[in-house]
Amino acid sequence: MTETMSHAFAPPNYETFRETAETAVAQAKNPCEKAKVASEQATDLLKETYATAAKGATDYNLKIIDFARTNANSAFDYAQELMGVRHPSELVVLSSAHAQRRFETMLAQTKELTELAQKVTTESTAPLKAGITKALKTKVA
Repeated sequence: MTETMSHAFAPPNYETFRETAETAVAQAKNPCEKAKVASEQATDLLKETYATAAKGATDYNLKIIDFARTNANSAFDYAQELMGVRHPSELVVLSSAHAQRRFETMLAQTKELTELAQKVTTESTAPLKAGITKALKTKVA
């Protein structure tokens, strides 16, 4: 009865307006909740992707540093071997052998870097692929 009395001075269609407003609020609340959840999932997905990419970039850079060290050591070894050369023919043999070793090393290092880059790319995009696939399945369902 108090509820009826509190609305005693309200316009005649007050209840209809109130019900319509409550329905509109309830309908707007559901998409907002879904948008909030989707936003949180997207943020988590991006965090995971960036963390994976950062780790991959670190691994790649460490591999390049390792190769630089290996190449510098090879150059110093070659210089040391050059100091022991006594005859021009020894220089030719030593230089040819060194050039061949460097070429083989370069091929192996390039192959290794390519494989690492492919692995990093695959691992970095995996969370995005999974997230997009999940989102599309959810959207369709």
